[in-house]
Amino acid sequence: MTDSTSHKLPAGFQTAGITCGIKESGKPDLSIFVSDQPAVSVGVFTQNLVCGAPVTVSKERVGRASSRAVVINSGNANACTGERGIKDAKAMTAKLADGLNCDAEDVLVCSTGIIGHLLPMEKILSGVESIVPHQGGESSHLQAAAEAIMTTDTFAKISSREVTVNGKLIRITGVCKGAAMIAPNMATMLSVIMTDAELSIEQADRLLRHAVNRSFNCVSVEGHTSTSDTVLLLANGAAKMGPVDDTVLGEFGAALDQVSEELSQMIIRDAEGADHFVTIDVTGLDSYEDAYKIAKAVAEGPLVKTAITGNDPNWGRIVSAAGYAGVPFDPLAVTLHLNQTLLYEQGQPVNYEEEAVSKSMQSGEVHIELKCGDGPENVRFWTCDLTQEYVRLNSEYTT
Repeated sequence: MTDSTSHKLPAGFQTAGITCGIKESGKPDLSIFVSDQPAVSVGVFTQNLVCGAPVTVSKERVGRASSRAVVINSGNANACTGERGIKDAKAMTAKLADGLNCDAEDVLVCSTGIIGHLLPMEKILSGVESIVPHQGGESSHLQAAAEAIMTTDTFAKISSREVTVNGKLIRITGVCKGAAMIAPNMATMLSVIMTDAELSIEQADRLLRHAVNRSFNCVSVEGHTSTSDTVLLLANGAAKMGPVDDTVLGEFGAALDQVSEELSQMIIRDAEGADHFVTIDVTGLDSYEDAYKIAKAVAEGPLVKTAITGNDPNWGRIVSAAGYAGVPFDPLAVTLHLNQTLLYEQGQPVNYEEEAVSKSMQSGEVHIELKCGDGPENVRFWTCDLTQEYVRLNSEYTT
């Protein structure tokens, strides 16, 4: 669980989170993330053709240097809501723009929750109006904003890093939500990442896509790509770090990668009903794309996931999942380790103590290392097991 006192907002940012009445539970359901000055904004969005209205609106508004804020509601995804959904998403941004005295086009929007329900706009617009005075730059404001974007999450997800560039302290702070309907193909969750670094639109876009491809796009709970996936990066330049060269970009990019990776791992650790956190390393392929396909097939294989639920080192399910990934490799070159124990070598099983491996899995941490040849490319992927509790939670989600 995140310790709110250990994370600080970058210079020139304020956040807030309140309850506006969307959720029947009465839990917080409205957040804002605000830059005091115009910021560069870039984003990566779901590849699902059936996408939420906020995705459509925000897609049109990223890639500019004048963005000021993001407004997010939870409890209702505003997805599959037609033209009314687009109108409502834009109304949310216009209301916040009024409160910030900026252009509505400079406000981005996200929604998460149940699909196919129209937003309760009277509650939301009233909430957006009332949330502006609550914004602040303290850790408590960040925690409140992170909590208000949660749906089935059990804890708020926050990550931050600091780097010194040209004698100036640069901070990167991100939040995300997600616990199910998680599958790579952009990113099956919501995330807002803020930084006081000064970046061009091109630099920010390139760095964000690099980070997302190695973090949010390398997690999967059950293989279902949601309608609302959004990762936004806002860079406002408030740190005044001076000239940006390749060395500076490299340092910043490494820190952004770390924030993204930590947030994406939190999603898997909070996956609905999950008992096991699974790291998958696939090595020895000729291309990154091939390694990724194999890792994804193993991560999403229902028989692999249920074996892990039962602490069963059933290596045949892992190897066969690699085989149906659609990637050519030599089956006789495959070697598999599970929690550092060799189970399968050069295309054939080896003797190992099954009870010892099963006991190691009971810790809840599982590491699959699958070597498929001698190629130079590798991928690290994260997933979880698939439990009866996951089935129960998702069978009762709307009823």
